[in-house]
Amino acid sequence: RALASSPYAYIGKNAKKKTEAARTGSDTLPASVIDNSLAVDAACSGNPGPMEYRGVYLRTNEEIFHFGPTLGTNNIGEFLAIVHGLALLKQKKLTMPIYSDSKTAISWVKNKKCKTLLTQTEELFQLIERAENWLKKNSYSTKIIKWETQEWGEIPADFGRK
Repeated sequence: RALASSPYAYIGKNAKKKTEAARTGSDTLPASVIDNSLAVDAACSGNPGPMEYRGVYLRTNEEIFHFGPTLGTNNIGEFLAIVHGLALLKQKKLTMPIYSDSKTAISWVKNKKCKTLLTQTEELFQLIERAENWLKKNSYSTKIIKWETQEWGEIPADFGRK
C-alpha cells in the first residue's frame, strides 16, 4: 500500500477505470478548470468509519489511484489523497496541478502535519506518518488548487455517496 507505487500510475495510459462522470457522459469541466490535472477526493462512512480515497485525471476522467477502505475519517482521507497525488506526480516527473475540495486537508499538507484528533489504528498511524515524512523530506512545485464545489459542482473524483 505504498503512497506512490500504484500499478495505474501512468496517467492516461494504464488507468484503472473511468469514473462515474465519464460513464454517464457528464464529464464537461468549467472553462476555468485546468483539464491537465489531477482531482482527489475521499469518502468515509461514519466518523470515524471505513475511509477510502482516489485520484482522477481530469482530461479523461480515469481513476489513477485508489486506496482503501481502512478505518479513518474523511479529512484524513483527503490529506492522504493529496500527498499520494504529490508523490505520484513527482515520481513520474509530471507537472500538473492537484484539485481538492478540502480546505482542511490543503492546510494540513501546507503545514506538513495531519492534525487529526482521531485515536489512530496501527495501519492508519503508519499511513499518516509516511505521508508527513514524505512532505518533510520532499519539495514539490505542484500547485494544490481548491475545488470550488459551489461554483463548479462536485469534484470529478467524488464517490457520489451523498
